Order: sequence, then structure tokens, then C-alpha cells
Amino acid sequence: MNKIVVAITGASGSIYAKVLLDKLVALKDQYNTVAIVMSSNAKTVWQTEMGNDDYKKYPFTFYEKNDFNAPFASGSAMFNKMIIVPCSMGMLGRIASGISDDVITRAADVIFKERRQLILVPRETPYNLIHIKNMETITQAGGIICPATPSFYSLPKTFEQLAATVIDRVLQLAEFELNSYKWGENN
Repeated sequence: MNKIVVAITGASGSIYAKVLLDKLVALKDQYNTVAIVMSSNAKTVWQTEMGNDDYKKYPFTFYEKNDFNAPFASGSAMFNKMIIVPCSMGMLGRIASGISDDVITRAADVIFKERRQLILVPRETPYNLIHIKNMETITQAGGIICPATPSFYSLPKTFEQLAATVIDRVLQLAEFELNSYKWGENN
């Protein structure tokens, strides 16, 4: 059964994190554990973009960014998936460089060394060459880059439905079973 780390960084796009957490609540029969770590900037951006601090209301265990005693800081805890959403380019760059200066980067390093699944959802535009090279490095190391680029063919009507087009894809990449729009099956 899945043990998942969700990291939320200070990139714009808190709605993506909210939709992921909402969907994980609904998919509770498909995992044992969800551990959350938010950067301090992530909390500020959430409050700015969402107008609340509802991230505190989710039924998951939260860890501080500098808590190296968090179980997912070690491969022995057997966390098998990590999703970083939204993923700032600074975080992506530190992971690509192998810098483990907080528990988010340490957890990503553990996921890589244990050959487990790391999915990063960058929310930035445009990309510069450094971003692209960092994404290449992460991809070559076995990570998945799933940009926060929504799709429109499901005709989303709200911001949450639009964000869900990305998060549903992330969850599919993480091998969750969910009922979502599939091209050619919902036309």
C-alpha cells in the first residue's frame, strides 16, 4: 500500500495543492499514509491565493520543513511516492543539484536513492535554460516532471476543475485509480 509524501512549496498555484489534498482525502482506500510538508512561503502563498489557511484542516500528518526526524527523511520508512506541488524552480534546482538542506530536498534525495517515484509539478512560465536543464537532470535520475499546464478538452467550468485536469494526471502517474476525464472515452 502507498506511503506518500506531499511537499508544497512557495510557487504560485496553491489551488493545485488544495485539489490534490481534496482528492487524496477521497482516495483514502488507496494509501496507508500521507505526510505533508509545506515551506513557510507555501503557507503565505496559500493564504494569499486561497484567502484562508484551510490546509490546517486536512486529516494528514504535517511536518516542518526543517524536521529531519520526519519518517520520510529515511529510506527505511518505506515511503514510495513523493509529489511536490506546486514545485518552485528553486526547489527543483536544489533537488537536481543533490542539495539536501531541508526535509523536502532530503525526502526527494531518499526517493531517488531508493528508486521510488518522484513527481514534480512546476508552476513557472516561461522556462529559462537553467530550468530546462534541471528538469532534464531530474528526468534522467528517474523523476517525472508534470508541469502545471491544465487541459481544456474536458470543458472545466471552475478554477478547481481546471486545476483537477493537472492533478488527475499527477494521480494517474502515481498509479492511483480514479474516475477522471479520458480523451476518446468521454467524447
